[in-house]
Amino acid sequence: MKNVERTSFGRLLCVGVAWIQADRIDGSEFIGGRVTGPIFTLFESGILIFVLAIILTLIYRRIAALMGIAACLLCFPLYLYFLAPGPFRSVFRGIYSVPLPSNFVWDNWTIAGILTLAFAVFVSARSLVRRETPTGTNNL
Repeated sequence: MKNVERTSFGRLLCVGVAWIQADRIDGSEFIGGRVTGPIFTLFESGILIFVLAIILTLIYRRIAALMGIAACLLCFPLYLYFLAPGPFRSVFRGIYSVPLPSNFVWDNWTIAGILTLAFAVFVSARSLVRRETPTGTNNL
């Protein structure tokens, strides 16, 4: 049960930080861009998949772990855009209405989001690898 609590906590933490990040950019012209609009849509889809994974953790642990990893992959591009806008813009060419402040930008919420994604991938991958014995204890 301890592993279920850890994975649920990791996913809930990801949802909380992602919700704050989405609230910061919601309603801006960021969500309407040709490049940034789909990134924000992926991010919102990742939040919804995190919520579904939290619900499914108690019933289908491995399916929820796969959903958690998929949600991390969906949320990562937005965090990468805010952390490294220079390299991101050189890879994904487009017309950006906001000038580039610098190649790398330190933002506490972005760093927190990346760290929570890393924690969620770790606990999800661990719950995929672990198997449950008939006595109910988890062994590797």
